[in-house]
Amino acid sequence: MRFSFVSVAAIALIAAAPTAMASGPEAGEKAFKKHCAACHTVDAGKNRVGPSLHGVVGRKAGQVQGFKYSDANAKSGATLDEAYLDKYLTDPKGTMPGNKMVFAGVKNEQERKALIEFLKAAK
Repeated sequence: MRFSFVSVAAIALIAAAPTAMASGPEAGEKAFKKHCAACHTVDAGKNRVGPSLHGVVGRKAGQVQGFKYSDANAKSGATLDEAYLDKYLTDPKGTMPGNKMVFAGVKNEQERKALIEFLKAAK
């Protein structure tokens, strides 16, 4: 079987398509499941090891009813807007020293942005 440059290029594009199209709600949900779902939900009032992330974008840190936050989180006064979440999700311990979340962060910028978009919709 003989392949031309065009058919090889078409195969490469088809193979790359799922990765290239990994944006939007699907990518954010995938990032949530990968990085957050073991400890958090996006269901209002449903806490796990971590607090519910329902409505997280724009609220003050440490404000979910019924969840016991670290002093660092509860007293931070941080507003969890997109810019803060981007910084926090990159390096949680460096951004809010003393928080009790055991998570190294989301180093991939595209994945982090998709996750923030997903969290914005979780309200």
